[in-house]
Amino acid sequence: MTYLVTDNCVKCKNMDCVEVCPVDCFYEGENFLVINPDECIDCGVCEPECGPGAIFSDAVLAEEEKAKWHDINLKYSLIWPVITEKGIPPTDAKEWEDIPNKFETHFSEAPGDGS
Repeated sequence: MTYLVTDNCVKCKNMDCVEVCPVDCFYEGENFLVINPDECIDCGVCEPECGPGAIFSDAVLAEEEKAKWHDINLKYSLIWPVITEKGIPPTDAKEWEDIPNKFETHFSEAPGDGS
C-alpha cells in the first residue's frame, strides 16, 4: 500500500503534508505535488494534513483511479525535485479547491523549486 496525491492538489499545493512526512517522499511540480509510491512507508500522517483532501491511501481508490494516480505519482516523482520543507502555497489556492478535473485542464508538467 501507498498514499497517492490526486486531482484536488492541482493549483492548491498547500504543502502541510510535506512537513510531516518522515521519509521525504514528496516531489514538487509547478502546481502539484506527488508522492513516490516506492518510497512511501504507508504511515498515513500526510493524509489528514492535506487541506484540500487530495491525498488518499491506494487501498480506498477504485482500481482504475488507483492505477491512474499511481502512474502519475511515480512518473513525476522520478523527474521532479524532492521537497522536504513547506513552501508558500499559491495565493489563490482556496479558490481552486474542489474544482473537478483539474489535472486534465490545469496541470503543469514543469518542475517546482524543490527544497
